[in-house]
Amino acid sequence: MIWFVYLTALYCIGHLVAEFVPQDNYLINCGSTINTTVDNRVFIGDSAEPGLALLSKSNSISLRNPSSKSSPLYSTTRIFTTSSSYGFGIKKFGTHLVRFHFSPFSSPQFDFNNSNFSVLANGVPLLSNFGAKDFGVTVVKEFIIKVDSVELEVSFVPSKEQNIFAFVSAIEVFSAPINFFVDGVSTSLIVPNKGVKGFSQNISSLVLETVHRINVGGLKLTPFNDTLWRTWIPDEDFLVLKSAAKIATATHSPNYQPGGASEEIAPDNVYMTAQQMNKDNVSTVYNFNITWDFPVGPGDALHFVRLHFCDIVSLALNQLYFNVYINDVVAYKDLDLSSLTFHALASPYYLDFVVDSGHSGSIRISVGPSDLNNSLRKNAILNGVEIMSIKNFVDFESTGLKKRRIWILIGSVIGGFVVLCFVLLAGVVVLRRRRERGKPRRVGSTDTGWTPLRTYRCSSIGTMSEGTALTSPGPNGYHGLKIPYADLALATNNFDKDVMIGSGGFGMVYKAILKDNTKVAVKRGVPGSRQGLPEFHTEIAILSKIRHLHLVSLVGYCEEQSEMILVYEYMEKGTLKSHLYGPKLSPLSWKQRLEICIGAARGIHYLHTGSAQGIIHRDIKSTNILLDENYIAKVADFGLSRSGPCLNETHVSTGVKGSFGYLDPEYFRRRQLTDKSDVYSFGVVLFEVLCARPAVDPALEREQVNLGEWAIEWQKKGLLEQIIDPHLRGQIRPSSLKKFGETAEKCLADYAIDRPTMGDVLWNLEHALQLQENGTPPSPAVDNVTMEPPSAGDIHQVPAENIWMERETAEGSSNISTSRVFSQLIANDGR
Repeated sequence: MIWFVYLTALYCIGHLVAEFVPQDNYLINCGSTINTTVDNRVFIGDSAEPGLALLSKSNSISLRNPSSKSSPLYSTTRIFTTSSSYGFGIKKFGTHLVRFHFSPFSSPQFDFNNSNFSVLANGVPLLSNFGAKDFGVTVVKEFIIKVDSVELEVSFVPSKEQNIFAFVSAIEVFSAPINFFVDGVSTSLIVPNKGVKGFSQNISSLVLETVHRINVGGLKLTPFNDTLWRTWIPDEDFLVLKSAAKIATATHSPNYQPGGASEEIAPDNVYMTAQQMNKDNVSTVYNFNITWDFPVGPGDALHFVRLHFCDIVSLALNQLYFNVYINDVVAYKDLDLSSLTFHALASPYYLDFVVDSGHSGSIRISVGPSDLNNSLRKNAILNGVEIMSIKNFVDFESTGLKKRRIWILIGSVIGGFVVLCFVLLAGVVVLRRRRERGKPRRVGSTDTGWTPLRTYRCSSIGTMSEGTALTSPGPNGYHGLKIPYADLALATNNFDKDVMIGSGGFGMVYKAILKDNTKVAVKRGVPGSRQGLPEFHTEIAILSKIRHLHLVSLVGYCEEQSEMILVYEYMEKGTLKSHLYGPKLSPLSWKQRLEICIGAARGIHYLHTGSAQGIIHRDIKSTNILLDENYIAKVADFGLSRSGPCLNETHVSTGVKGSFGYLDPEYFRRRQLTDKSDVYSFGVVLFEVLCARPAVDPALEREQVNLGEWAIEWQKKGLLEQIIDPHLRGQIRPSSLKKFGETAEKCLADYAIDRPTMGDVLWNLEHALQLQENGTPPSPAVDNVTMEPPSAGDIHQVPAENIWMERETAEGSSNISTSRVFSQLIANDGR
């Protein structure tokens, strides 16, 4: 077959990536006195390396298989006649992969049919009543476990019956990559006949055994082709109706994006092949699914399922919408990969689920077209499937084996002592409050007429875990903002697609009117979204604590029935992006665009300076700048926001988050986040506003694809007017365009130290507006030709009381308008 030849060539060429090097890496050739090389990895003979010797040598026997032809790794095995263990020193706590190779053979000394044993890791059972009689040929058992102790003890325990033994041919123990599992995020539980529920436990704390690892639409991948040395098998034997599927292949390597899948999550070859709907076999009706059935065995009711996706079939963004079904339950509706992968095609992504398979003994996975697509574009894809049985819900004890009854007794004693201390402490607090009741209150931020940002203690890496902007009390601390699910379902007509006004990585957005006639936008999280829970809590933590004219307001939230729903003030005019190059909207005037940029800059400047640390937005782009009915700009979407560095720090060290085309290159290279990263993103927005084209447009010629780079070239040549939006020709005064272009150019400096602050950007944009309106600078002291941002001394000369006045104004206590120029320069001794 042609596709087979093509795929074979593709796999042979491969994709060169940096090889993953685990910090813990033990490869043991059991029963051998020599080292063996397999798949470019060296397995150490456990009889040759003292540091890896068995803990109970006298209870084991090394046995050689002279007839082994499959692999040199299986030429020896180790026999255990009594309980014996290997001990592995652990350098990196966390998720580890553990593989056992079992290769039985004919031996005059031992009948492998008499093998029956259990395998434990730090006392947690991995295999029970296991033996060669169950499989008869070479088999590899893979487990994923969490190790939080300095040693991992792997024990082989033969059954107590006479002449029964345990055996193993090879062992692999190595640490998994960072973010192999992402804890603290929403994972959906799929239950037969009950639908989708929430699964509260972290996946990394579970003990998983691999059942299936499938390369959908592709060939078999051996450990040699995988950075984690896994084996992936083709999907053909699992397809329910083979004629419903059609193989899709890619000719280029996957377009990996921050926040999506990495080369370690699955190899390139998994993401470069897929099954798609075979529309060649139907005439006009495209409403059918592709379905796979995967046997999982009776009694294994709970499984972890990871689905891999990479849109290699679309020619442009937002062309592919499809539904994902697990055991005939809608696990993910209207999946749009381009919105989840920073608006990039062929970008790998994965979704995690926990599935209760009941007593069916199989898991059925289907993908099918969404109603959001027209008939010509209906399609659905799947690139890979991993299914793992969940062995139990027991975390590994950091100190090894412990008796549960002893800990229950100790816990009861400690619990009683804690309760007693709590009662005494509560009494002290009550007495203290009574004494202080008559004392006058100190004047604080709550008396100023505006809501300050909440700050917390500092550390060398910021104050929160990745993806969280503030260490907040969580949603339970914001009862006043809770909105019942029933009210939101009523307001959106049960989330009818007819009232849907947008979609994003978090979920769908709906227009609604609450019972009190408040017009709102309802953003509903989607099942299986890994980024959902951190973003959900971050939005609540930030927006419940701040108010500003140019920041979108949070009306409330809902966290019922495993739902994550955020409710915002409704922004009548939608996103800035839709007014720049959206369909059927009249173009904005230059003055309108300047006022919108000034408003957005005010909102971002407030985020950066409203507290000791400030807040870094991390996802400034034209779709996150919204416009109300008066075209007042408001910054939205704080799900990726982070607290800024402490006063004695220069940056926050963190993983890269953001949107492709807007990302600060220095932040991307060094993983060091500052408020200047927002400045860079805003610089891209400025050129987007001027040129009315996307930040990234793959359809254009190579040198024009990236807007920031392309516009800078024209700006440096002094020919910026040649690439502006044609609707603006003849509208912009040259002095205003010059100041605007210089401002955007400074924002896009390669290094953060060379970029202006948002306060400086705001000043220069208001200067550009002043030049546009009357052609004169605001003050003789300001250079209206070159970009000279005010000095730090100039900025700090504005008295604190006037800055507070600006914040009060921004909250709505004054009728300030975005057309008012230099609105924050209230003090006479200011700039």
